[in-house]
Amino acid sequence: MLVLGIESSCDETGVALARAEGLGVPRLLSHALFSQIDMHQAYGGVVPELASRDHIRRVLPLTHQVMAEAGSSLAQVDVVAYTRGPGLAGALLVGAGVACSLAAALGRPAMGVHHLEGHLLSPFLSADPPEFPFVALLVSGGHTQLMRVDRVGSYELLGETIDDAAGEAFDKSAKLMGLPYPGGPHLSKLAEGGDSAAFKLPRPLMHSGDLDFSFAGLKTAVLTQAKKLGAELDSRKADLAASTQAAIVEVLVKKSLAAMAQTGLKRLVVAGGVGANSLLRSQLNAMCKQRGIRVHYPELHLCTDNGAMIALAAAMRLQAGLETLQHGYTFDVKPRWPLAPTVARSA
Repeated sequence: MLVLGIESSCDETGVALARAEGLGVPRLLSHALFSQIDMHQAYGGVVPELASRDHIRRVLPLTHQVMAEAGSSLAQVDVVAYTRGPGLAGALLVGAGVACSLAAALGRPAMGVHHLEGHLLSPFLSADPPEFPFVALLVSGGHTQLMRVDRVGSYELLGETIDDAAGEAFDKSAKLMGLPYPGGPHLSKLAEGGDSAAFKLPRPLMHSGDLDFSFAGLKTAVLTQAKKLGAELDSRKADLAASTQAAIVEVLVKKSLAAMAQTGLKRLVVAGGVGANSLLRSQLNAMCKQRGIRVHYPELHLCTDNGAMIALAAAMRLQAGLETLQHGYTFDVKPRWPLAPTVARSA
């Protein structure tokens, strides 16, 4: 079974082709990605209308590229999958519209996929794929969540952000420091030359006794510190970046370890854009090694939004018997969408 996956939830257009055989992990045959970073930099953030228009320009050329690289034709595709949500409404509509139109033209079924489920399952495409069950730390864009994952489609919410997510804390703090868009990677790079103990910044909810997150207060503390520094900000920017990153990472690590202790599981999956952060990876690896916990990550090039995770998630849901394929081509998108109806907060 060949699954074509299309991702267009925000500012990256991704297309991929995956093959599912039996019950084994689907194999990625090819994928292509176009990032809109250069276009949005002039505005300091994503402009939804521009993002949608660029998806229209990119998605079909990327599809042809993917099929050519895989040595396959569109006529061989069995299912066309697309990101149904969450994300920017206009951007989602582009991917959904193209996918359903393509599926109709081919006489194949179309299938909407949850963006976060794609991130959650993306480590199965890595050289060191996980095994069920595991705890997942999802740190993608506006989402920071801890999940217990027993199998495909079976997710229990353990904790989530109550305001700003970790990715937002990186990006907003970077903007307060005058760093260019996208702020998170620039802040992390700058932090390499700074002193993480230079400024005492808060670790919100780290000792709350639950698994929820909150990073809005940290952003405010960064703003306050930047104002205090005044003219000295430029010379102390690396230290402030390092202190900010250290605060975010410490909370993520401590909450993740608490989730492992609460569930008694010995596998942790880290997925989403912040999962590429080198400090987060090094600290999680060290702390989990001490506790006999295996940590799994997506390949670095699959941490950000991409079509590969959409094709994979669709294929794994089909293998698990969770989807009934239909040839109806009406569609809707869900800009806000809980990960699954089965998600339930732990008591």
